Amino acid sequence: MIYLFLTAGVFLLDFFIKRRIDQKYARYVRHPRLGGRIILEKYYNDGAALNFLAKQPKLMRALHTAVILVAGTAYFIALRSSGKPLEKAGLALLVGGGANNLYDRYAKGHVVDYFRIRIGSPRLERIIFNLSDFFIFIGALLAAVGSEQA
Repeated sequence: MIYLFLTAGVFLLDFFIKRRIDQKYARYVRHPRLGGRIILEKYYNDGAALNFLAKQPKLMRALHTAVILVAGTAYFIALRSSGKPLEKAGLALLVGGGANNLYDRYAKGHVVDYFRIRIGSPRLERIIFNLSDFFIFIGALLAAVGSEQA
């Protein structure tokens, strides 16, 4: 049951952050935080990372839906088995973050991204993230490591 709460918590946390960003900030205006290490900037992403498939939003939505269905099925199967808490936690994060971004695609037609990280890498600084993106990445890593548990 804790894993379902984790999934819901991830979804709701970013849902409310995105709603606040949408209400408070104008698009393409940068707001430095933490000495400029974090830049808040509202951006509507029609595609995946780096605008992959941005010009084909229907295809992107279909692919995103398929990936969430596969991840959700793996999560359901994992929840029904005993053990492997790291895998379950990873899938909870991945599904919560992925479902949040998928909700944006269906409800708004785009995913709301809202921050950049400035750590001295020009390539990384081009990317605008949302919190769900980090949950997806961390969740995928945890699920992969956790799936190897005995």
